[in-house]
Amino acid sequence: MLSTATAFAVLFSSAALVAGSTGSAAADTAKVLPVQSAGDMVVDGVHQQVFISDPYSGKIVATDYTGTVVATVDGLPGVQGLALSADSGLLYAAVPGDDSIVSIETQTVTRTGRYATGDGTDPAHLALAGGKIWFGYGNADLGDIGSLDLSGTEPVVELGQDTDNKWTGAPRLAVSPADPNTLAAASPEVYWFGLSVFDVSSGKAARTARVGDGGASAGSGMTNDLAFTPDGTRIITANPGDHHRVWRTTDLVEVGSYPSEHHPTAVAIAPDGTVAAGTDSPYDPDVHVFTPGATTSVRTYDFPSTGSSSGGDSLADEGLAWEPGGNRLFAVTGNYDNTHRLHVLTDPTRSLPKLTVTVPAKATRAKPFTVKGTLTATLPLPAGTPLTVTRTDMESPSGKSLGTKLLGAGGAFSFSDTPPAGGKVTYKVAYAGDSTHTPASATASVEVSRATPTLTLNNNGKLYDYGKDVAFAAHLGSTYKNRTVEIWADPFGADKPNKLVKKGTVNSNGNLWVTLDMSRDVTLTAKFAGDARYAPKTVKSTAYAKVRVSTTVSKHYRTGKIGSTTYHYVRKSVDPVFTTTMTYYKGRKQRLEMDAYVNGRWIDAGADYFALGTNGKSAVTLTGTPQTGIKFRMRSSYINSSSGDTVNSTTHGSWKYFIFTK
Repeated sequence: MLSTATAFAVLFSSAALVAGSTGSAAADTAKVLPVQSAGDMVVDGVHQQVFISDPYSGKIVATDYTGTVVATVDGLPGVQGLALSADSGLLYAAVPGDDSIVSIETQTVTRTGRYATGDGTDPAHLALAGGKIWFGYGNADLGDIGSLDLSGTEPVVELGQDTDNKWTGAPRLAVSPADPNTLAAASPEVYWFGLSVFDVSSGKAARTARVGDGGASAGSGMTNDLAFTPDGTRIITANPGDHHRVWRTTDLVEVGSYPSEHHPTAVAIAPDGTVAAGTDSPYDPDVHVFTPGATTSVRTYDFPSTGSSSGGDSLADEGLAWEPGGNRLFAVTGNYDNTHRLHVLTDPTRSLPKLTVTVPAKATRAKPFTVKGTLTATLPLPAGTPLTVTRTDMESPSGKSLGTKLLGAGGAFSFSDTPPAGGKVTYKVAYAGDSTHTPASATASVEVSRATPTLTLNNNGKLYDYGKDVAFAAHLGSTYKNRTVEIWADPFGADKPNKLVKKGTVNSNGNLWVTLDMSRDVTLTAKFAGDARYAPKTVKSTAYAKVRVSTTVSKHYRTGKIGSTTYHYVRKSVDPVFTTTMTYYKGRKQRLEMDAYVNGRWIDAGADYFALGTNGKSAVTLTGTPQTGIKFRMRSSYINSSSGDTVNSTTHGSWKYFIFTK
């Protein structure tokens, strides 16, 4: 039985697959918000601004459509619900910590008014309906609905507009875009579910439908968000569970739902009826987008983790809003470290296709093989959808178009290709996208075989005298187009780097020559980078260099020959000096050895190592009381490694002969 690791190795040795990226995902952005919490969000389409309330810090921040903060309004304790006037000229904010509603001029983002709602009212949620500002107020024990009328010379506040409904907490409010006199309210507290619809055309809140109030249950409890459909016939709520619930406005009968997995927190509906259903799902998609009439999402977004939590960032309650009349979707998220971000989702209504390409792991040059893959999407693409294919290889480094291939049945495609060049060959398959799909592309690479060229480098293992000029030749056999060779020299010793000493085109005989001064052992490397039909190749050659060494004898009184050998004659009362000159290298020592001629043969008389000075010289004085009439000889040597380094090859100096006399 194959181990898991072995099984993977077998699978991946037979094919290479790369999933592609999508065209619009890169356009989505996210920026950190200077807030400690997120209460509500509205989008000002006239001035292209996004307003976000921060109850914890008591402020409202205004950003542009990129998420860049352009202004801040402070001094609003607990500020929560926001509502925008019909002309986008004024922003209204509920400030429970001040028992008031304030107005903010949107163009300059400055406060223009404060309207008290009564001590202890704690207004939290707003909606503009019937020519008034409606607000949900109260606490977890008791809530109600009030109105603020600014049409007269003095503001008029009317509380207790729904006293016969047992609201637990300040109700969340929404107004119908099709009928500005229709107001909906929902309980924000966990204890029970309550949803009501009111006609406010008379200036009073006249209930027209109700479900779940008075402690009765209509399913899950608190409502985190609610919104009317553009035609006003339906209300969609975000309640605990695995779906967003749909209610008929006239009688609040539940007539459907949108599957949204876990913990619904937000809902926003675009003017064309596109529904963005948001959830607090750390390990699942956070936003599900449904086009009009569809109950399967066309697009989902899973916000990544940007903090210390293992799960993704969480979508805030009421944390979704559409650009008025546009296609942008704005989302506010927070993480475990209390960092909040504004996400700008620029193409949420187009399906995000996934494109994959598969090729063999290896292929033979000039022989055909099959490229295949899939193109799938939440809105399936029909057979015949065109895909463009580009092949990139050594012959076409900028890419060569292979024309258009057509998508087959079931989102699959395949085509045959015969690669003219070897090496890494990459195929890019691209889908251009359309009005309902974003672009998508994917690449996959195959290693295509190339012939092995002949490449040699001479003089390997040869030993040269110090300082000799030696010619090295790299020989390149047959190739396709590339005839360039590099020769690198790496002298022994850490103080000398590996260096490019020659690069060029080989001559008509296939040779590239370089001459080096052999002052050290050296490893040469010849490199051929390869071409479209021949693979790269590298060969090495190591040549060796001796050191320069000589020794002189001093304090002798004469020289003379014994046979054909010159001897230095030294008085036994004098200590001779042997001075060695050797190629210097830091820390280098010379080995001085001495032999004596006894009974017709040379025998070892001792040896030792002596350090070289920085001038490459080492002077050794022979002391003691030698016997006269005995022949001696000595020589100095560099012994690789034993002399303190490995930069040169072992080199012996010439013997120097001497004899002591009376």
